[in-house]
This record gives sequence, C-alpha cells and structure tokens, in this order.
Amino acid sequence: MTSIERTACPQFKRLTSARVLHVFFTPTADEIDWAQERARSPQTVFALVLALKCFQKMARFPAREEIPEVVVDHVRRCLGLAADVEPDHGAASTAKWHRKQIRTRQGVTYDKERARAIAAEAIIEAAQAKNNPPDLINVALERLIEASLELPGFTTLDEMASTIRARVNTEIFAQVVERMGAGGQERLGALLTTVGSDGKSLFNRLKKPAQRPTWAELDAHVKYLDEIDAPW
Repeated sequence: MTSIERTACPQFKRLTSARVLHVFFTPTADEIDWAQERARSPQTVFALVLALKCFQKMARFPAREEIPEVVVDHVRRCLGLAADVEPDHGAASTAKWHRKQIRTRQGVTYDKERARAIAAEAIIEAAQAKNNPPDLINVALERLIEASLELPGFTTLDEMASTIRARVNTEIFAQVVERMGAGGQERLGALLTTVGSDGKSLFNRLKKPAQRPTWAELDAHVKYLDEIDAPW
C-alpha cells in the first residue's frame, strides 16, 4: 500500500499546529450564521460547522474518529460551546441533508461512479509515462479537483492506481516482447543461461565493468563489446 504521506491526498497531520487550526479550521462569522440557519441545537450546529471545515480541508467527509480531538476542541471554542457539548447531526437523514448543504455551498458534486471513471482515465493516461504510485494518485487527485468532485477515500485511489498500473505495465511489456520478434525473445531468454567454464550467464557478463584505463585493458574491452554485439 502506498504511504499517504508521499501523495498530495489531503489528510490530518499527527500534530496539528496552532497556525493550521487558525487557517483551516476557524469558522467565519458567515459560516456560523449559515450553519445556525440550518441547524437548531448547539450539537447540530457544532456538527455542521465541524463537517464544513473538515470538508474544506479534505474535499471529503472524514469519519468522526478520523478527526483529531484538537480540531474538534478548536471548533468548539470558536462556537463558544461548553466543554461537554459534542457534535451530533442527530438522525441519519439530517446528517445526509447536512452533507448535501455543504456540497452545495462548496460547489462540489458527489458522484462516486463519475469520480472513479475520471480517476481511472487519469491514471491510465499517466501510467504510460509514470510508474510511481504516488505520482499516479496525484494526477487522479488533480483531475478530480478540476472536475469539482468529492474525493474518494485514499484506499480507493491507492487500489485503483495499483490495479491500473499493473495492467498498463503488462500491456507495455507485451508490446516490447512483440516488437522484439522471435529472435530477440530467444536472445533475451538466453541471457540467463550459463555459458563458459566460469559458470556465469551472459547477463553476468553484460554487467562486467571496465577495468583499468590501460591499452591492454582497452583492447580487451573492445573485443568483449564486439563479442557481446555479435549476431547469434
């Protein structure tokens, strides 16, 4: 599995600084008014504002247990709530409606199938020239953000990148083998066959480094290269 730290995928840091809390998780007066127009109790206002700020940072709705307590406490203080007040959307239907309201405010669409299709297309295209999974995931993230789509979970993108990368590489390898022809394939396979009295394969001989820069060694190396390049 690819390490999320090696990608541009939004995430909560293990240590959240005061600056990050202020910049990303401090609700504005307009955001608080907006939430209070859509929620009644302090718990639901709290839940709605917390979900809004997390979505703005993550481009998705993280599970409650994924949100660091320091972020929860910061939003609670910004709302002037008591320490024992917990965020609570209430009914599942209310939580779903809250997510819809947040997406509308942020101009983001929730469409799992379209998001997966766009991510897959981006990864397939990038995999023709890139082989590093984090690079493939980053390309998919860029396309999804450009399309104003809610981001899938990191695990989903990681699995897609791994699967598509393997398929594209297999296709590339097949093209290389086909272009080599029967003779090239036979010669490539023979690289692993041991030859000579030293019991080494031709592949080992290909890796032989150049020796000291003397005329004798240079002459021996030229003969060695001619032997390697000679047709079979």
